[in-house]
Parts: sequence; C-alpha cells; structure tokens
Amino acid sequence: MESHRGRRRRARRPGRRPFVWTALAGAVLVGGTAAGTAYVKTQAHADSGAVSSSASSAAGEEASVEPVAEPSVDRDAVLAEAMESVTLEDGAATSVAVLDLASGESATSGDESFDTASIVKVDILAALLLQAQDADRELTAQEKTYATAMIEDSDNDSATALWDAIGGTTGLDAANKRFGLTATAGGAGPLWGLTQTTAADQLVLLQQVFGDDSELSTDSQTYLQGLMGAIADDQHWGVSAAATGSGDGEGSAWALKNGWLARSTTGLWDINSIGRITVDGDDYLVVALSNGNTTKAKGISLVETVAKTAVTAFRDAES
Repeated sequence: MESHRGRRRRARRPGRRPFVWTALAGAVLVGGTAAGTAYVKTQAHADSGAVSSSASSAAGEEASVEPVAEPSVDRDAVLAEAMESVTLEDGAATSVAVLDLASGESATSGDESFDTASIVKVDILAALLLQAQDADRELTAQEKTYATAMIEDSDNDSATALWDAIGGTTGLDAANKRFGLTATAGGAGPLWGLTQTTAADQLVLLQQVFGDDSELSTDSQTYLQGLMGAIADDQHWGVSAAATGSGDGEGSAWALKNGWLARSTTGLWDINSIGRITVDGDDYLVVALSNGNTTKAKGISLVETVAKTAVTAFRDAES
C-alpha cells in the first residue's frame, strides 16, 4: 500500500455564506506641498455605492478610486429555497448537501441526524483502509472479498465482518475523528446501520474518498472509488439520478453507495444515497438523506428528486 501522501488544500466544509457587499478602502492622493513632497492617505468607505473616480492636478484636490466587489452567493439559502419545492410525505424528513470538487464551494440544507443504514459501509471501509495504512500493510484477500461484497452488493454479513475488524463503534469513531467528521456516532454494539450522521458529515467523508486533502492514501482512495463505481445493477439509483451520462465504464458519470432500512418500530423506511456525480463535465459530491418514508420506492423517489433539485439549484447559483 502506498505510504500516506502529503496533504493538499482541503475543500471548504459546508457553512453558511451570507451575501456580502465588500467595500474596499480608497487610496487618496493629496497634492504636493511647498517642499514638493506628496503622500498617500488611506480612506475607508463604509458605503457600497457605484465605482467613482475624480482627479485634479490642482494642489490639495483629491483623486479617489472605490472598487466594489461582486456579492458572494449564499448557497445554503439557495439550497434551502430549492428544497421548499420538494413534496414530502407526512412525517418524512430529508437533508441534502452538495460540493463542487473543482471550486470547493459547498452548500447544505438540513442539519438533523439520520440513521445511516448501508451508506455507513463506505465509512467502515475507509476506517479499515486507514487502519491498514497505519499498520503499513495491504488488505488481506479475505478483507478485499468482504469489501467488494459490502460495497458492490451491499452485503450485510460482509459489513458485519469488517465492522468487527475495525473494532466496531470505537474503531469507526476514532477514524472519523481523523477524517474530520464531528456529528457522526457509530451504532451501538453490532448495529452499524443505526450509526447516526448528518448530510454535512457525509460530505466530509466523501471528500476523504474523492478529495485532494485526505487521510487516505491515493491507493486507498482509488480502491474505494472503484468499488463505488461498480455497484450492482439493482442499486443504480439515488444521487446518480442527477448525473449526466452513463454510470458504466471508464469516465463513469457516478460512483455511489445507497442505504435502505425499514425500521422495525415504525415500519417506515430510511433511504439514503451518497456519491460523486458528473454533470456536463463538472464533478460534484452529493449527499441525500431521508427517513419516515412509507415505502422503499417512495424513499428512492424522494432522494432522487432531492439530489436533482439540489444540484440544479447549486449549478444555477454558480452561473
């Protein structure tokens, strides 16, 4: 396994970015004195008016330039407004996050916690790879067999085997601390599917898998990305609905992991989807979480609608 690579710039974490009109200081040139000297006086301007300039060669008169920056976009607000158009069943909830891999700009709508269901399998494998890196070893043949089945087929027995291998909740939480997840807590005992997480945290996890600044080595990232790009045909749903192009072969339009779980206490469904998608040549990380769905099919329809709505709104805000 390749040694841990040097860290590069991390794309910024989701956060609220209010509209800001930036008023820059103007430099005021004051005319020459009797001795022929001149000086530059800095004058702060609090208003955000139009750009203006004036000049005079006469002594004592001012020349000022007041450039005004373009307003920044509150992408969180854009996403929240877009989500208002999504229809939810009574009692259902959803949260979404998007990050542009090229610019590092991101947005999140919703900060509540959700059961991970099977999307935690990405986290389990990331933790295993991190532990293997620390031990300066490759994954064993058996671990690779489990990893393939866990990600590509969403096999639960394989997930349980690797959950035990990383040390369960303790191992997952330790890895997530290094990954930068702050609102994710491993499920109790063997209940890895009841790990609690947020859309913002899942975006951070996806940056560890697909981003430049990662605790995972390049080899580890490539391995995990490859498995997420080869999931079983019956799982080709979720955030991939927002991608353009095929999900098959080299240059795939998506790499993802889905999760689905019917809660025994309510009979309602947790439906989640996370991954990397390509839209018209641009790469995005997308997280769509939901719970309270009356059927699996309705939950899938919801997360696909959420992903498409969020990505469209995010791209419109960038243009």
